[in-house]
Amino acid sequence: MRRYCFQLRLRPERMAEYRERHAAVWPEMLQALADTGWQNYSLFVSEDGLLIGYLEAEKPLNELQAAMAATDVNAKWQAEMAPFFADLDGAPDDGFLELTEVFHLEDQLTQRDNARK
Repeated sequence: MRRYCFQLRLRPERMAEYRERHAAVWPEMLQALADTGWQNYSLFVSEDGLLIGYLEAEKPLNELQAAMAATDVNAKWQAEMAPFFADLDGAPDDGFLELTEVFHLEDQLTQRDNARK
């Protein structure tokens, strides 16, 4: 399982509505994410508009994004979400700034335990 983390920037004045929209994501969008392999997907936001996304998947992130781009619901969702983002050219899912993982507790515990054997 691969882990991915990305960041985007929300417009602070639109954050309340953004939270409302994500409290009740369209059922067909939820199903498309599940069907295309997005697992354990979470979004976190700070008061200044920093948005951090996290997900796990078997496939590379670009393949997950391509699979979502092939769904009818994704284009509609991205068009609705685009006005919420600052400094973004294009759809939000094309603007991910992927972050590099530098630490994962379970990985290091496994390495430690394997070294002891």
